[in-house]
Amino acid sequence: MTTFASGTAASNSENDSLSRDALTVLQPGFTGTTAPDWLLRRLGEGLASVGLFGRNIASREQLAALTAQLRAEREDVLVAIDEEGGDVTRLEVRTGSSFPGNHALGAVDDVELTRAVAHELGRRLAECGVNFNWAPSADVNSNPDNPVIGVRSFGASTDLAARHTAAYVTGLQAAGVAACTKHFPGHGDTAVDSHHALPRIDVDTDVLQARELAPFRAAIAAGTKAVMSAHILVPALDRDRPGTLSHRVLTELLRGELGYEGLIVTDGMEMRAIADTYGIERGSVLAIAAGADAICVGGGLADDEIVRSLRDALVAAVRSGELPEERLADAAERVRSLARWTTTAAEAERDAGAGSAGSAAAQAADPEVGLRAARRALRTTVTEPFTPLTEPPYVAALTPVANIAVGEETPWGVAGELFRLLPGTETGSFAGDDAGRAVLEAAGARRVVAVVRDEHRHPWMATALDTLLKARPDTIVVEMGVPQATPRGALHIATHGAARVCGRAAAEVIAGA
Repeated sequence: MTTFASGTAASNSENDSLSRDALTVLQPGFTGTTAPDWLLRRLGEGLASVGLFGRNIASREQLAALTAQLRAEREDVLVAIDEEGGDVTRLEVRTGSSFPGNHALGAVDDVELTRAVAHELGRRLAECGVNFNWAPSADVNSNPDNPVIGVRSFGASTDLAARHTAAYVTGLQAAGVAACTKHFPGHGDTAVDSHHALPRIDVDTDVLQARELAPFRAAIAAGTKAVMSAHILVPALDRDRPGTLSHRVLTELLRGELGYEGLIVTDGMEMRAIADTYGIERGSVLAIAAGADAICVGGGLADDEIVRSLRDALVAAVRSGELPEERLADAAERVRSLARWTTTAAEAERDAGAGSAGSAAAQAADPEVGLRAARRALRTTVTEPFTPLTEPPYVAALTPVANIAVGEETPWGVAGELFRLLPGTETGSFAGDDAGRAVLEAAGARRVVAVVRDEHRHPWMATALDTLLKARPDTIVVEMGVPQATPRGALHIATHGAARVCGRAAAEVIAGA
């Protein structure tokens, strides 16, 4: 009887350890602006990370209260967010970002400015209790038809992307917020969005080494605390499994060849590139076995059921021998190590960051740095003498289908900022083959400001501009995506992104403010 009891105690202890490790490697989301009871309970059981999305944030004050609620349950919890600035913002999901995104920073090409923008963004996150940012995107946007990266990239130049990725990592982590450089081994040369399907990137190893991997090497050298994997198939590395599930990509390449020792996080596991081909539970087991340390889930599946399901799948995989117990334990320890950094080493990192930035003053709050950067990123082309508008125009937003990473709820464009400068400005959203004609009817005699995103990727958008410019050659064109199309219009403004500050900078030029 005594022997049986001792064996049971040992078994329970082992089960508890497995369960805690399995919970520790998960980064789930939830719904609502306060933490639900199930999430708080899971934090007590071993969950070490929580992912926040736009649905969780109503204001900075509310966000600070939410993170305090989480820390009351677990002091060292990793609170993660997808806050790239620019088009992808969660902190300012309802207003648009106060910071331009990567493409605008790349257009300016001032690494000190990039570092300052990343630091100010990190400072604001830290003020709200967020200590882990799924940013920056280190992808080289070598394919202009890329539907998911685009302005999230610093640009199509490898060297540009590398130096600004390093500057961004340094600035963000100097504010005490862990950077998560993404999407390894590089999502820039694809015409498929991994939210919808599994992209395949056919590059040889020489191109991969010289182009895609260079920004990640720079991020590693800069000390990035985390790297996010990409759900992309790169046959030059692994013919069978996408990066997130590939031992060759995560362990042999990232850990072995690149010498990376920090946390490896998966991209969202409910994205169809994984969910439709492997399933979320199976995919999570394969990801940890391949070398990932944390499973990002919760963008769409955000309840206790998914947490329980993934925990049980990982525990079952260990018990069956499919997933080595030491691999799960190693992954969990890497999560806990990063959590310790956020509580015990963040101040030291900020001090080090102040020294590397040149002076302590460089680390002070700088609330206008985003607007300054957006103004510097503008590129204007004038085809006839331009006089700033004094009368309210009609702003026609030629609106493409929203990038899932961006989301549909985040406002974009210049209408709001032009209304502030020129009260009476009106606006409408248009799409499709008849968009140009519809704009002319809606605008009447008013001056037209046509706002586009990635004209080069949308033939209907180019046709709409053809129609507008033929009838109204004085139309002002504002390109808020990647400026690949030939500039046209009486005034053409390329903002290199659709953040609120990019819209403000463009509106200032249009209205002569």
